[in-house]
Amino acid sequence: MVRIIDISKDREFLAKLLDRNKLEIDEVNKSVDDILANVRRDKDSALREYTREFDGVVLEDFLVTRQEIEEAIDCTSKALLEDLARARENIEKYHRKQMKNSYSLYEGEDIILGQLVRPIERVGIYIPGGSAAYPSTVLMNAVPARIAGVNEIIMITPPDRNGKVKPSILAAASIAGADKIFKAGGAQGIAALAFGTESIPKVDKITGPGNIYVAMAKKRVMGLVGIDMIAGPSEILIIADQWANPKYIAADLISQAEHDEMAAAILVTDWEPLAAKVAEELEIQLQGLERREIIEKSLESYGAIIITSCLGESVDVANEIAPEHLEVLTRNPFDVYRGVKNAGAIFLGEYSPEPVGDYFAGPNHTLPTSSTSRFSSPLCVDDFIKKTSLIYYSKNALERSKDSIMRIAEEEGLTGHANSIRVRFDSEVSFKEAAVKCRR
Repeated sequence: MVRIIDISKDREFLAKLLDRNKLEIDEVNKSVDDILANVRRDKDSALREYTREFDGVVLEDFLVTRQEIEEAIDCTSKALLEDLARARENIEKYHRKQMKNSYSLYEGEDIILGQLVRPIERVGIYIPGGSAAYPSTVLMNAVPARIAGVNEIIMITPPDRNGKVKPSILAAASIAGADKIFKAGGAQGIAALAFGTESIPKVDKITGPGNIYVAMAKKRVMGLVGIDMIAGPSEILIIADQWANPKYIAADLISQAEHDEMAAAILVTDWEPLAAKVAEELEIQLQGLERREIIEKSLESYGAIIITSCLGESVDVANEIAPEHLEVLTRNPFDVYRGVKNAGAIFLGEYSPEPVGDYFAGPNHTLPTSSTSRFSSPLCVDDFIKKTSLIYYSKNALERSKDSIMRIAEEEGLTGHANSIRVRFDSEVSFKEAAVKCRR
C-alpha cells in the first residue's frame, strides 16, 4: 500500500510529490473564469443559480439570520461549545504576541520617518462545507482578524441541500466574532466576495481554504483583492529515528491521508527496520476507519517511507520537500529541529501530534502547502493588517540631501523627479534675486 524508498537509489517520488499540486488545469480554469464573469455581471442572480446547480438548493436570502445562529448554538453540545471557547482562548493568546505597532524614527530635529500599522477594513473568510466543514478553520481565520482590528469580518460557507449550515460552524463563528455569515460557496462565493453582489459586500482580502475551484478562483481575483495563499492538498512529513514508536507514526500518517486522495503522508527515517513496522501498523490501524478508501488511495499515490543514510540526510530531505506539517519523532527533537529550514509548522516529540496544532494549541493551522514554506508563512495577524510609510523632511533636511536625490533621479532618466526637488530651491533663488533688483 505504501511504498518504501531508498533515497540514494530513487528520487523520482520526490519529483512526483513536488509536482502534484500544480493548479494549471485548463478545464478548471475555464469553468472558474466563466463563474467569475457571470457573478461579476449578474451578481445575486448568478450566485443563486450556481447555488442551485452546485449545492442543490434554491435560496432566496443568502444571509444567515440571528435566529439560525442561536438555534445552531442550542443544538451544539455544551462540551463542544466549551472546547471551541478554550481553543479560541489559546489561539487569541498566541496571536496577540504577533501584534505590531506604528512607530516613528526621529533623525535629528528635522527628519521624521515612520510606519503606520492599520487593520484591513473588511475581510472575507471562506469556510468549506460538506464533508470538509471544520469549525476549527472558522477560529483560525476569524480570531487573528479580530485581534488585528478588522472592522468587518464577512464569512461565507456553502449550504447543505436543506439550505442549512452545519451547527458547529455557526457556533464557532459566533464564538470567534464573525460579523455576517452568508450561505455561498465554491468559486461563485469567492466571486461574490471579490466583486460584491446585492447581498454580499465586496471585501478587501479573502482568506480560508477550499477545493481546487476555490483555490483557482482566489488565484484569479488576486490583485483585485488580497488573498492569504493558494492552498493545495494537505501534507505531513515525519522525521523518525530508531527510538520512534511505529504505532504513533502510523496514526499520524493516517491523520493526514484521510483529508483527501491527494494528501501526502511521508515518513523519513535513517532506521530501516522501522519501515516494515510502520507499514504493518498502517494495515492494522486502517481496519474499520470510516475514510479507509480515501486513506488507502492517498497512501498509494502520495504516501511513502523514505530511507536515508543518517539523521542529517533525513533533515535535508525534509527541507527539500518543505512540508506543511513536520513532526520530529526522534530521541532529541530539540536538537534536530534546529536544522529544519522549510516547514509550515513543526511538532516536537511523540506527544505533540499534528492534531494538537489543528485544533487547540494556538498557532494557526492555515499553513503553506506545496513546498511554499520555502518562502511563505502560516496565516497570522500580519495577514489582516497593512502598513503605510510616513516621511517628513524639513526645508533644511531636503537642502542637505537635494544634490544626491537629483543625481540618482537623473541617472535613472527621470528628470521630472529631479525637477521636483530643484524647483523648491531654484524658485527661492529667483525670488531673492528679484527682491534685490526691486530694492535697487
